[in-house]
Amino acid sequence: MSSFVIEGGHRLQGEIIPQGAKNEALQVICATLLTSDEVVLKNIPDILDVNNLIELLTKMGVEVKKLAKEEYSFKAGNIDIEFLQTKEFSKRASSLRGSVMIIGPLLARFGKAYFPKPGGDKIGRRRLDTHFVGFETLGAQFKYDSKDLFYTVRADSMKGTYMLLDEASVTGTSNILMAAVLTPGQTTIYNAACEPYVQQLSRMLISMGAKIEGVGSNLLIVNGVSSLAGCTHTILPDMIEVGSFIGMAAMTGSEITIKDVGMEHLGIIPLAFERMGIKLTKRGDDIHIPVHQCYGIETFIDGSIMTIADAPWPGLTPDLLSVFLVVATQAKGSVLIHQKMFESRLFFVDKLIDMGAQIILCDPHRATVIGLNRETMLRGTTMTSPDIRAGVALLIAALSAKGTSTIHNIEQIDRGYQNIDTRLNLLGANIQRVD
Repeated sequence: MSSFVIEGGHRLQGEIIPQGAKNEALQVICATLLTSDEVVLKNIPDILDVNNLIELLTKMGVEVKKLAKEEYSFKAGNIDIEFLQTKEFSKRASSLRGSVMIIGPLLARFGKAYFPKPGGDKIGRRRLDTHFVGFETLGAQFKYDSKDLFYTVRADSMKGTYMLLDEASVTGTSNILMAAVLTPGQTTIYNAACEPYVQQLSRMLISMGAKIEGVGSNLLIVNGVSSLAGCTHTILPDMIEVGSFIGMAAMTGSEITIKDVGMEHLGIIPLAFERMGIKLTKRGDDIHIPVHQCYGIETFIDGSIMTIADAPWPGLTPDLLSVFLVVATQAKGSVLIHQKMFESRLFFVDKLIDMGAQIILCDPHRATVIGLNRETMLRGTTMTSPDIRAGVALLIAALSAKGTSTIHNIEQIDRGYQNIDTRLNLLGANIQRVD
């Protein structure tokens, strides 16, 4: 297990380029299983979750080649389906939640898939019902072994149909979409997630020969085809990392330019930071954040406390609420952070309270932050990263704090952020990685 030792109080300055989007990468890598032709993916982030998924596909028989930095080719010509019933597969797949999206492609192409109950972040319950109800609606049969915690999905034949998803699940929509593109007939997916990740997956599938209508909306219409061909696809910049850097710049009083952010795909993220009092300038496809001596949280028109809440796209992504919460600790004013989707994602606030933050945890979903307006700096402490997003929020807190902080279990941060210590040190941070 590794740790970060962070000397706080350093102002950062310079330019930084966001990595490829983690959430999109996990989806499009799984989509390479839909064809025996070569698929080339560019801008793949070098992070643990993605690297583990690539290694898992290699074990399944996918021929993977690294063509250049952040560029790989995938050729799924000889898949070993029986490997999915081994203990090695179970161990690898259960530790990587994103690998659940291999089920849709395998079901569509081979008529069967096996999968252990997935792990991932400790942020509360994350149901798979949407995935499996969608597969069953298409004609698959689902079996769950509660003793071995193992799923089996089979389909002698599937048929296009209409379905209304019980929730706009991003991974659920993507998994069902990948199953539907090779399913005969027309499949209508209503209440589909429409995040940029799903839009990108749809565009990639269309370039492979899939017939998908309604991309970018919550109503997808898929006309199944008999086979898909190879393609070349470029992954978007990671909007979660862009948002993390915006918050980091404001919190540490730094001047940073974030290059090549994919502005048209950021949605409401820049506006949400502006409501926190953070000034940012859009320069083409770059975002410049000037030095903030202070920043004040807006109130609603009637003067009531501002609420920052997550919502399905085009609402604010839940992956950034941890960053908004930590940034609010040094703002002028108060804010209610409402995390609707996951009931354990705010439980890291006790670590911020230990650092001197004024936070009231109202319940598992809501926290009220009373900003210190830089009148009192956070103080360094020792803490443990519980998940990817809380981990980077704690890193931001440590960078702004007085004194030295230690963050344990940084493998959680490495799952979603590429060489974050090296990249931030180039901007003037003082972060040491200790094994």
